[in-house]
Amino acid sequence: MNHRNKIKIALAQTCIAWEDKEYNYKIAGEQIREAVKQEAEAVFFPEMSFTGFSMNTEATKEKDERTIQCMSALAQQYHVSIGFGWVKDCIETCGKCENHYTVVDSTGSVLSDYAKLHPFSYSGENFKFQGGSAMADFVLNGIPCSTFICYDLRFPEIFQAASKKAHMIIVPANWPAKRSAHWKALLQARAIENQVYVLAVNCVGEIGGVEYAGDSCVIGPDGDVRTMRSDVEGVIPFQLVDDVECFRAAFPVKQDRRETFYAELLQRSGRE
Repeated sequence: MNHRNKIKIALAQTCIAWEDKEYNYKIAGEQIREAVKQEAEAVFFPEMSFTGFSMNTEATKEKDERTIQCMSALAQQYHVSIGFGWVKDCIETCGKCENHYTVVDSTGSVLSDYAKLHPFSYSGENFKFQGGSAMADFVLNGIPCSTFICYDLRFPEIFQAASKKAHMIIVPANWPAKRSAHWKALLQARAIENQVYVLAVNCVGEIGGVEYAGDSCVIGPDGDVRTMRSDVEGVIPFQLVDDVECFRAAFPVKQDRRETFYAELLQRSGRE
């Protein structure tokens, strides 16, 4: 039998206290402690984990990377990897901020720092945030990983690019309950299309005047929903075994992709 890498993960589905970092840091510590009791090796929080999805960048932005420092300390204290969202102050260089998701390992070192590629213009995020320009690419317990954030989920091309390496894609979000059907359908589609594990972690409850249903979940490379929790706060544990290559070998969809043709098609349609 071939060796398969494993990881015990935990999704921290939280009701984020609006723009209150100190309180949310405290709750995060409690949730991390609970996850570690359940033998989690990595804990993932939603988008803008400790402020909620706020356009008030004066209250949320950071130059000193305080959130990274706080989470790195917790990672070292509990010997666990942590994924979390925060707002980077880039106003002096570009006039806007960036919506970041960072993953630190159990020593507190930064494994990945991703800036959301697609600001959500429907809500005005693009007026306050610039889009990132790079993909995330890192490894946890021998498993190649990538991250995207919330609205990125609606853009399948970036998932295809990430899945050339990634076997596990983490999608933190503040995804409103009124569009929960889209959330579930798109997560499942991205897992099926790319034959990857999708780990989706959303917030829950009323936050900043918006209702969130949670629906944090793990979806397998076959599209099967392995676990999901809706409507309540809590830590969702899952033992993930990286069998992605087995799925891809048994049903080798990716070998039939015609990426050169797709690129030419896009170029032609753009000229017409």
